[in-house]
Amino acid sequence: MTETAHSMPPMPKVRAITATDLADAFKAGARDFAAKPLFGLAIGLACALFGIAIVACILWLDIPWMIYPFAIGFPLIGPFLAVGLYEVSRRLSTGEPVTAGAVVSRMWAQRGRELSWMSFVVLFVIWVWVYQVRLLMALFLGMKSYSTLDRFIALVTTTTEGWLFLGLGHIVGAALAIIMFSITVISIPMLMEREIDIVTAMITSVKAVLASPVVMVGWGLIVTLAVMLGSLPMFLGLVIILPVLGHTTW
Repeated sequence: MTETAHSMPPMPKVRAITATDLADAFKAGARDFAAKPLFGLAIGLACALFGIAIVACILWLDIPWMIYPFAIGFPLIGPFLAVGLYEVSRRLSTGEPVTAGAVVSRMWAQRGRELSWMSFVVLFVIWVWVYQVRLLMALFLGMKSYSTLDRFIALVTTTTEGWLFLGLGHIVGAALAIIMFSITVISIPMLMEREIDIVTAMITSVKAVLASPVVMVGWGLIVTLAVMLGSLPMFLGLVIILPVLGHTTW
C-alpha cells in the first residue's frame, strides 16, 4: 500500500485564467491554423462530411425530427476530432517538424493510450442525450403526429406540449453539456500530451473549470455557438471554425 501511494504521480496543479488568457489563446490558435492550414482544413472537412453523413442517415431512416437533437449534441465529439490539431500545435510550440505522417501517427497511437477510454465516456453521455430526447418526445409529443420535419417544427413551436418539450429538453441538455465540457475540456489534450490516467485527467479538467467558472463556461458557450453556426449551411462552416477552435483549445 505504501509503495503504491508513493508511486502515484502528483495531481497536476490548476491555475485560474482570465478573459485575457482566453483572448491570447484564440490569437495563438488562429496563428497556428494560419501556419499549417492544410492540416486544419483536412480535419475540418472530415468533420463536415461526418455531419453530412449523420443527416443523410437520419433522413434515410425517415426520422427527420432527430436532426435537431443530433445537431445540438454534435459539438460533443469535437475534442476527439481536434486531436490532430493538438499535435500540430504541440509540434509548432516545440519546433518539431510538422508532417502528415507524424500527425497521423500520433492520432493513431491514441488507440492504445488512456485517451481512447474517453470515447466510452463521450459515447455514454451522447447515448443519454439521445434517449432523454426520445423519452421527452414520448412524454410530451407521444399523441401528436410529426411524420415530417416541417410538421415537427410547427408542433414544438406552436403548442404547449412542444414548448414544454423544448424547455425541459434544453435544461437537461444544458446539464449534460456542462458535465461533458467539464470532464473533457482539459483532459483530452492532457491525455494526448502526457502519460496520465483518465481519472486524474478528468478530475483536473473539472478543477480547471471550477477555478475559472465564468471564463471556462464562456469558452464552452463560444465553442457551442461557433460550431452551431458553422453547421450552416450543411456543416461547411466547420471547415474553418473547427481548426481554429481546436488549436485554441490546445
